[in-house]
Amino acid sequence: MSGIDKMKNKAEELSGKGKEAVGNATDDPDLQAEGQADQASGNLKQAGEKVKDVFK
Repeated sequence: MSGIDKMKNKAEELSGKGKEAVGNATDDPDLQAEGQADQASGNLKQAGEKVKDVFK
């Protein structure tokens, strides 16, 4: 299950990067912020998965 969670978290991070890039290209600050939030969320979840792995 952990591997699937890691892939989902990475996908969320990459999706955030895409949203941020589109927001930059279209000068849409809301989309930029949403992309940055998605990236931060994905990174935080990945960090949690790494901590879980340490304690296995």
